[in-house]
Amino acid sequence: MSGITVAVLGSADVAKELGKKGTASDVTLFNLVHDDLALTFVEPTQFPEKLPPLFTSLGMADRCLLVLNELSRPIAETIATLELSEAPVTVALGAAVGESEVAKVLKGGRLADAPRVPFDLPHLRELVETWTAAPRPGPVRVPIDHAFPVKGVGAVALGVVRQGTLHAHEKLRLFPTPKTAEIRSVQVHDVDRKEAETGERVGVALKGVEADELSRGQTLAPDGTLSVGTALALGDVRRCRYYRGDAGPGAQLHLSVGLQVVPATLDSIEGGKARLTPDRPVSFAPGEIAFLLDLSVPAGPRVFGRAAVEGTASA
Repeated sequence: MSGITVAVLGSADVAKELGKKGTASDVTLFNLVHDDLALTFVEPTQFPEKLPPLFTSLGMADRCLLVLNELSRPIAETIATLELSEAPVTVALGAAVGESEVAKVLKGGRLADAPRVPFDLPHLRELVETWTAAPRPGPVRVPIDHAFPVKGVGAVALGVVRQGTLHAHEKLRLFPTPKTAEIRSVQVHDVDRKEAETGERVGVALKGVEADELSRGQTLAPDGTLSVGTALALGDVRRCRYYRGDAGPGAQLHLSVGLQVVPATLDSIEGGKARLTPDRPVSFAPGEIAFLLDLSVPAGPRVFGRAAVEGTASA
């Protein structure tokens, strides 16, 4: 079975038409499983009231479906965010939005060349069923998006295999903590499996940790394959071209890397490079893209910019 996760952005009424409702929190998941294909649609339910769900949805997704039934401030913020992301985007145009309007809004950004299709649910269902997740060989990596206790089973974590192959009974580190957990069992959409491939959404029963020790953003991966830091050195910061704030050294921002969204202090930004101190340890792969959020801006996108995490910063 192949699996793919699609972030459905721009409309709160579309994902539920594409799949059956599953896990719900600040993001809501909808699942479509048939033949050898498993699709997971993730919707940032509490956006735009809260910004982190948008980044959680993007962090979980292999591709994005941007639905434009109107042009509004939340849509503008979504577009500004997608311009900084790297996930492939397909734009679905509603009847109330003209092609010329959209071209003007997207001009100058990477979405200007994104595929555009009419908003037609039967056609969209057919389209998304042709999408696949890109293979990502390497050590297995499973970011956790939800977790809970199950009577008689113990701690259960939900997530998408973002890299490599996950095997039942292997022992993995729970980054950024020092704890090790054994994968007692693996399920893919409620079907028991011995292993799961990149792109597949899994539920794993864990041995060695309790459910209350699990939280979104933690990642199951072999020890030594990720770095952990409490002070981070970022490469060249690419600012959001619509950002209107004035964040500088000492600014209180939020750092989004993987599914981790944590408060952080901008210690310095010189020559385009930045040094940042999160309020708790953060795990990352060197070169992984991080986003800087400024939740204090009174107007305009709350996205400051993006940069690659080069490593830990010296004191």
